[in-house]
Amino acid sequence: MKILLLVVLSVTLFCQGYSNTLDSCEGRCGYGTDNRFSCQCNPNCERFKDCCSDYVSLCKGDSTSCKGRCDEKFNSQNQCHCNSKCGQHKNCCNDYTNICGGDSGGGGGGSSVITDSEIQAISEVLYALDSNKASASEVILDPQAKVHDSQTSSQKDLSPRPLFRYLNEEALFSKPTYAAFVALLDNYRRETGHTEAFTPQQLAEQDAFVRESMSNTELGRELFAFLYTKGRYSSEEEFIKDLKMMWFGLYSRYNGKMDSSGFEHIFAGEVKSGKVSGFHNWIQFYLLEKRGLLNYYSHSFDGPWTSYPDVLGMQFKWDGYYKQVGSAVIGCSPEFDFAIYSLCYITRPGKRCSLRLGRKELILQTYTWDKTSYGNGKKFIGSAFPSTPR
Repeated sequence: MKILLLVVLSVTLFCQGYSNTLDSCEGRCGYGTDNRFSCQCNPNCERFKDCCSDYVSLCKGDSTSCKGRCDEKFNSQNQCHCNSKCGQHKNCCNDYTNICGGDSGGGGGGSSVITDSEIQAISEVLYALDSNKASASEVILDPQAKVHDSQTSSQKDLSPRPLFRYLNEEALFSKPTYAAFVALLDNYRRETGHTEAFTPQQLAEQDAFVRESMSNTELGRELFAFLYTKGRYSSEEEFIKDLKMMWFGLYSRYNGKMDSSGFEHIFAGEVKSGKVSGFHNWIQFYLLEKRGLLNYYSHSFDGPWTSYPDVLGMQFKWDGYYKQVGSAVIGCSPEFDFAIYSLCYITRPGKRCSLRLGRKELILQTYTWDKTSYGNGKKFIGSAFPSTPR
């Protein structure tokens, strides 16, 4: 009997100890959301009210000190802050300068340098957080013919079947970010030289997509937190407002007409001088192919990924207009597409931007629109697309 009681007591204590590890922040401070645990230990847990009971004592320490908090993500619940923008907003902790080596005087408010390794690190985080991406059973492709780079201008249809063999629209398009994205695609006239005029409903759709993808997803919030700690934005509202202007602000590609924007060019696609211009989105490709308005010809490069998202460089005709290489990230969520293009344009405008997705490299090339600007001399996004590594 004594042996049995000892066994029961040991098992009980073990289970209590195991349970406690699931509900503790020990060894987990600063990690991303981990659904294996019943509570979380990252700055977002305070916002979503799912912090472990020992989060404050183990992860934050003294909330009035910068000890262990330098370059932390913004959290409105903190009494003071320890990142590059606290000096500008005059809310640094008293020991910010001594511990973090920053300037708390609010003089410059300049942005921190963002290194290539930091861009690669945050892109891996965004990749891991893309919970709305398609699974292998939800999107099935039939790539068929692959051509050499020298053959992409031939305009030969080498693939008799559509690129998309199957897509589970019910599962994917019912998600809020997909629905908000699809609602935008019919708001544009594809030919340049014709002024774009948006109705109040269409303007509301633009706002809904940006907020749905960037404010209402963990992926979007993570991108903002990264850019905030690097001094690019002082608030989420500033971030959202800048994205709306950067992507949806109109400028002229032809004959002085306000006929284009970064979003239209990159995601919806345009026709200029008898050729397809831009058009780097897989959802738009699928919808047009389904309607019989797009004819897939071949592909010239395929990314190294064996799951989604993947990258494909495609040749096709859109209602009679040819696209020599329409590269796109395939199978990702709209918010992921929007986030990585925004990340690269904000940090590497007009340059090649090296990302890491699943430990594999993805190069995005961005271009600024230099003829006009918005705000205090900011440049609209002109173009961006996946490219092959050198």
